[in-house]
Amino acid sequence: MIHELRIYHCVPGRLPALLKRFETITLKLWEKHGIRQAGFWTVLVGSSNQDLYYLLEWESLAEREQKWNTFATDPEWLTARAKTEEDGQIVASVENLLLAPTAFSAVK
Repeated sequence: MIHELRIYHCVPGRLPALLKRFETITLKLWEKHGIRQAGFWTVLVGSSNQDLYYLLEWESLAEREQKWNTFATDPEWLTARAKTEEDGQIVASVENLLLAPTAFSAVK
């Protein structure tokens, strides 16, 4: 199992718009494309409270490439994303890490 940690650094004040987009649009499209999430987090205490952290689960890099690319080019997603950004950009930058569990990890 491969986990993908994605960190979205929001434009100041736009985290609520990002959370709403995930809750009402993105997760439904991920389900359509077979993308599995392992959890979402916002920062309670830390360097920025304008960030969203989440984990995705993949069986392989090939699965990730196929499903993520299909989602990223889905016309329904492209239209919905554009509509949610009519009031301005939501995400300033994204960090992306593909993680492999250690032999002693509780999460495999």
